[in-house]
Amino acid sequence: MEYCWNLLNVLAFWELTQMPSSYCLVRHKLPVLWIMPLSGDSGKGNITAEVLPAVELALHHLSEQPAPLGNYELQFHLTDSECDNGKALKAFFDTIFNGPKPVMIFGGVCSSVTSILAQSLESWNLVQLSFAVTAPSLANKRFPNFFRTVPSDSAVNVALVRFLRQYGWSRVGTLTQREQRFTEVQGDLSKHLEAANIQLAEAESFSEAPCDCVKKLKDNDVRIVIAHFDVSLAARVFCCVYNLSMYGQKYQWILPGWTQAIWWTDTEPINCTAENILTVIEGSISADIETLSTRNIRGTSGRTPQEYEKEYDERRQLKRLGASKFHGFAYDGTWVIAKVLTRVMETVRYRERYSIHRNFTVTEQEVGQMVLEAMDKINFFGVTGHVMFQKGERMANVKFAQYQDGRVVDIEKYSAITDELEFISPIRFQRDKPTKDRTHVYPYRKRISIFLYGIVAFLTFLGIFTSCSFLVFSVKHRNHWAISMSRPFMNSLIILGAVLSYCSIFFMGLDGSYVSDRVFEVSCSVQISCLSIGCTAAFGAMFAKTWTIHSFFKNHSMEKKATKDYGPVLLLMFLLLIDLSLVICLQILDPLRRRLKEYHIEADPHGQDFFIQPFSERCENTYMGFWMAAIYVYKGILLLSTCFLAWTTRQTNIPAVNDSRSIRFSVFVSVPVILIGTCASMLWQDQPNVQFCIVTLVIITCCCSTLCMVFIPKIIIIRMGTDPAFLSRRFHLIQWHSELEKKLGQDKDKRNIMEENDPGASGCVTDMAQNIFSSLDNLLSENLHLKRHIIELNSELEDLTRQLNELSPHVIENVIVRSFVHKAVKKKCLTLPESSHCNRNLLEDINSPEHIQRRLSLQLPILHHAYLPSIGGVDSSPLSSPFESPQQMPMPRTYGVLVTGL
Repeated sequence: MEYCWNLLNVLAFWELTQMPSSYCLVRHKLPVLWIMPLSGDSGKGNITAEVLPAVELALHHLSEQPAPLGNYELQFHLTDSECDNGKALKAFFDTIFNGPKPVMIFGGVCSSVTSILAQSLESWNLVQLSFAVTAPSLANKRFPNFFRTVPSDSAVNVALVRFLRQYGWSRVGTLTQREQRFTEVQGDLSKHLEAANIQLAEAESFSEAPCDCVKKLKDNDVRIVIAHFDVSLAARVFCCVYNLSMYGQKYQWILPGWTQAIWWTDTEPINCTAENILTVIEGSISADIETLSTRNIRGTSGRTPQEYEKEYDERRQLKRLGASKFHGFAYDGTWVIAKVLTRVMETVRYRERYSIHRNFTVTEQEVGQMVLEAMDKINFFGVTGHVMFQKGERMANVKFAQYQDGRVVDIEKYSAITDELEFISPIRFQRDKPTKDRTHVYPYRKRISIFLYGIVAFLTFLGIFTSCSFLVFSVKHRNHWAISMSRPFMNSLIILGAVLSYCSIFFMGLDGSYVSDRVFEVSCSVQISCLSIGCTAAFGAMFAKTWTIHSFFKNHSMEKKATKDYGPVLLLMFLLLIDLSLVICLQILDPLRRRLKEYHIEADPHGQDFFIQPFSERCENTYMGFWMAAIYVYKGILLLSTCFLAWTTRQTNIPAVNDSRSIRFSVFVSVPVILIGTCASMLWQDQPNVQFCIVTLVIITCCCSTLCMVFIPKIIIIRMGTDPAFLSRRFHLIQWHSELEKKLGQDKDKRNIMEENDPGASGCVTDMAQNIFSSLDNLLSENLHLKRHIIELNSELEDLTRQLNELSPHVIENVIVRSFVHKAVKKKCLTLPESSHCNRNLLEDINSPEHIQRRLSLQLPILHHAYLPSIGGVDSSPLSSPFESPQQMPMPRTYGVLVTGL
C-alpha cells in the first residue's frame, strides 16, 4: 500500500508490525484491520500516534499472559482512512480482497467514515470495535456489528439528568453550536429531560454570534444552562455572558469536557480579558466521561490504572508524543479484541476436535455470530473502569468537576452500571444553597384584612340589630296612626331589603383562605342574590309608595275614588319577580364560579432571589359583562325612576298623610352614594381591602340612611304623643298653585288638593285622603243646606215684619216673640239629626213668655245682624237654581277652614 505517512507514523507502525520472531513461532496470528487517519489535524494532534504507545503496551501485556490468551497474537494491519469516505472504503475492500482477511476491525475516529463502514460490516460478517468515535448517531440499530470502548457523547446525558435531579433542578436551558456532533447530543438530551420530567425552557443554537442566544436565555429566565459547543468558541460565548451579567449566584453553567484545557488565555478576538472569563466560569460545572479509572484496583492486565498511566507516559515521552484522552480506551479495546478472539478461536478448535464429522469446518457467518456473542459477554475491569457493553455501547463512568478558585476540582462521579452518583469533594454554591433553576414566583393572596372584616362585621351586626329594632317597634305600635296609615307592609319590606343587603356583606369578605372552593362559589351566588333582592325590596317599596303619591295627586278629583290598596303591592311584586327571574337565570344558565385574577409580578421587598405573584379570588362567569349590564340597567332604571317621582312630589308637605319627604331624602342620599361607590370600586378593584371597604360603606350608608329617615320621625311622633288633628291644624294644605290655576281656568269643578307629609312619616296617603275628601263633600252639602235655610228664614222674617207693622205694639211683641221663637226652635230641632229625641216639654218651656221676654232683647238683633252680609254675615243672595250642585259654586283659595274641622 502506498500512502503518504509521516516519519513518526511509519516508525510507530514498523514497531507494531515487526514483532520478535519468537512470538510468531509460538502464537497463532489473528489478523485485525486497524483503520485510522495517520495524519492529524492542526491544533488537535495525531490521535493515531498518541494512542499507539497504549496499543503497544497492551500487546506487550498480552504476551505475558498465560494460555489461552498467550496462545494467540493480534496482528494489526494499519490502514490510513484519511477521514475520507471514498479512500477508507477503497482501503477496506483492498484489504478484504488482497488478504489476509481480518477477523475484526479496530479503530475509527471520523464518524462519517466509521458509519459507512459499520453499515457494511454485517454483510462481511465482521465486527468493528472503536475507541475514539463518540458520535451519538452510531448508537443505532442500523449498526448491529459496531461496538466501542469509548462511551458515546450522549452517555453523558444520562449522568447529567441524574445530576440535575439530585440538586432539584427541574427547569434548564441549552446553548448549542450548530454542528452535527453537538446537535445530536442536544437532541438526545431533550429526550432524556422529557423522560425525567425536567422542563427544557429554552433551546438556543448559534453558529458564530452567540450573544443573541445568550440574551434570549436570560430573557426567558433560564438559570441552569447546559452548553454544547467547541472550545474554540468558549471565550466568545463567555464574553457575552459577562457583558449580560449572566453569571454569579443566580446562574449555573454546565459545560462540556474540554474545560481541562486553559482556553481562556486566548482572548484576542473578543473585548473581554482573561480575568473576565475566569470570573464568569467560577463555579461552573463540567461533565465528561472518565478516561481513566480513579480506583486503585488491579484489572485484567494485573496492573492498576495508575500503574498503566505511568508506563504509558514513559513510552509516549520517549517518542515525544502528546497525551490523548483516548489512550486508555485503546488499551482496553486491545484487551477486548484479544479476549473475544481467544474465546472464539477456542470455541472453534473445540468444535473441530470433538465434532462427529471428520471434515468439520466453521463458516465465516458462524464465526461472525460467535464474535458478536462474545462481545456481548465481555465483562472485566480495565484501566478505564468496568468494560462491558449494552447494545454495543460502553457502560461508562461520567465525572463532574467544578471550577473552584481558578482550578478544576472533581466533585462527583456517575456509574452507569449502578446508576449512582459517587461523592468526591463538596460542590460550592455562593449562598451555600443550590442555585435556583428559575426565578421562583410565590403566590400571594390579596385577602381581606381580618381586622377590617371584623370592623365591618360589627357595623353590619349593628345595622341588622337596628333594622330588627325598627321592625319590632313597627309591630308593637302597628295600631298607632303614624304607623298604620304609612303602609306597614311596605315598611316591613324596606326593613327586609336592608337586612338582606346587610347579610351580603358577610359573604363579600370570604376567600380561599377561610373556605373551600365549593363554599366560595356558593357564597358568590348567595351574595349576589341577597344584594340584588334586598336592593329591589327596599327601593322597590319606596318606588311603589312614591308612585302612589304621585299618581294620587296627579289624577285625583273630588268625585274620583282613591287608589286601590293592592296597587302598590302588585307593583312591588312585579319588580321582585323581575329581579328573581334575573337571579334564577344567572344561576342556571351561567352560574358564578371561582376565578383567580393575577396581578403584575413584584420583586421581593427584602431583595431576595424570588418574586411575588399577587392574586385575588373573584366571582365570575362566562358572560359576566352581560349579566352585570342587565342588573345595572334594571337597578339604574329603578333608582332613577324613584328619584324622578321623589322630585315631582317635592312640593307635598302633609306629614300626617304620606312619607314623600323621607323617601325623597333617602333616595337623594342613596343614589349618588351608589353611583360614586360603583365607580370607585371599579377603579380600586386591584386593592381588595379598599374595594371591600368602599362596597360595604355604600351598602351600610344606603341602608342606614333609608331606615333612619323612614322610621326615626315616626318614633319621635309616637314618643311625643302628637295627634293627627294637631298636625292637620299646624301643617295646612298647600296647593300646587300653577297647576291649580290652570285647572280652575279650564274647569272650575275640578280641584287638586295636595297634602304634605310629616318629615318622619313613611306611608301611603290613601286612607287619610279618602277621609278628607269624604268630610269635604259632607261639609259642602251642609253649607248648601244652611244657605237654603237662611233664605227661607229671611222670607219668614219679612212676612213677620210686615204683619207686625199692622198690629198694635203690645200684641206685636207677644206674637213676634212667641211665633218666631217657637217656629225657629221647632225647625231647628227638626233639622238636627237628634230631632226625634227632642223634648216637647222643653220646647214649651223655652217658648214661655218669661223666657222669650228675657232673651228677646239680645237674640233678635243678633239673628238679624247675623244674616246681613254687609257686616260679615253669610251671603243670603238666592241661588240661581235651587238644584245647583255644590261642585259648581266658586271655591275659596284655600281650604284651611275645612281641614281644621277634621
